[in-house]
Amino acid sequence: MDNLIQFAYVVSAALFILGLKKLGSPATARRGNMISAIGMLVAVVAALLDQGIVEYQWIVAGILVGGAVGVAAARLVKMTSMPEMVALFNGFGGMASLLVGWAALSGGASTFTLVTIVLSILIGGMTFTGSLIAYGKLSETIGSGAVLFPGQQVVNSLIVAGIVGSAVMFCIEPSNHLWLYIVVALSLWFGIMAVIPIGGADMPVVISLLNSYSGLAACAAGFAVNNNILIVAGSLVGASGIILTQIMCKAMNRSLSNVLFSGFGSGKVETAKVEGEIKPISAEDAFYVLEAASSVAIVPGYGMAVAQAQHVVKELMEELEKNGAEVNFGIHPVAGRMPGHMNVLLAEADVPYDQLLEMDDINPRMETIDVCIVIGANDVVNPAAREVESSPIYGMPVINVDKARTVFVLKRSMASGFAGIENPLFYKDNTRMLFGDAKESISGLVREFGD
Repeated sequence: MDNLIQFAYVVSAALFILGLKKLGSPATARRGNMISAIGMLVAVVAALLDQGIVEYQWIVAGILVGGAVGVAAARLVKMTSMPEMVALFNGFGGMASLLVGWAALSGGASTFTLVTIVLSILIGGMTFTGSLIAYGKLSETIGSGAVLFPGQQVVNSLIVAGIVGSAVMFCIEPSNHLWLYIVVALSLWFGIMAVIPIGGADMPVVISLLNSYSGLAACAAGFAVNNNILIVAGSLVGASGIILTQIMCKAMNRSLSNVLFSGFGSGKVETAKVEGEIKPISAEDAFYVLEAASSVAIVPGYGMAVAQAQHVVKELMEELEKNGAEVNFGIHPVAGRMPGHMNVLLAEADVPYDQLLEMDDINPRMETIDVCIVIGANDVVNPAAREVESSPIYGMPVINVDKARTVFVLKRSMASGFAGIENPLFYKDNTRMLFGDAKESISGLVREFGD
């Protein structure tokens, strides 16, 4: 039986890797998700058999409750709330690892096991509370700005010192659980202190980093309970999360330490007032410009998610193509509020993936594009990143929409973006502002084509 269980673990690990590979393309993502789910089913069944006698009534109850929550979330949570949902997923994954590590204390434990227990509790605890803070910032229930106060780094250093000291004492005296309780409390506190200094504009990076932490916590829990498949799964999640974090930091031309410790988004970000004249445009006038365009680029942002405009964007794309225009989408790596946010929305509307161009692919074409339509994006198209050295986003790669012949910016108002930075794009000579709800504005353009 033991050989069969270990073989099942190997099969499960292979399915995880295959599923992860297929998640790299929208064309195969659903299949990859299903393969990974099958791998998890095999892993869970094998783990239950590995434990021998198990009180299955609790497992069945957990499956029913968890399944009900999952179905409700899938049907009721809007796409605009997916970043918050991902943050919660990371947090509860961390809490699960904390509890698994804690449960591994039953019975005798070697020094190595004690160390892995402490690591699973530490990483899991800070992931849980850090993810809750990220959720609050993304939903703006606690304010999206960075929270800074004098002596903050000293407090964080004392927390880390307390964690290390308590962890060492616990490993020396595992029978004294007081030290473990201190590690639990300080890890939960440290998760809060680690995320509150980070502004909302950096939350996409924080989400991917917390995802990596949840994987590392699971990996440590796997060592604590001596479960190979948990080690493999945690390692895959941890590695993929940190790779994604590095990609996103590179996309912003910032180091991870800068994201974590700079306090970006604290509100003291604007150093110069943008001057110029705003030039509004109506949907009817915008239609005449689009009708004459032979090439159109659409750059979506969080505003498209808020307006749930992805389906009418697809309709506009089809109308433009019928009119003879070449249409492509420019996708910035950190557009929206979670990694791949815009890709998910456009895939939901069945926009062909080969028309979704990354920033490095769309920028060289921008000067040849007749019309660029910016839908609710702000910081990722801000030319201040190239032109204003005093700007906090100076040096960050952005989509150079201002180099197109004409730019239509769809916004509800002149409010600044999530980072709280003014955008000189709105005052450029070739920019026209189409104010209003993005879905209604684009629907108006589609109706103009249909008339």
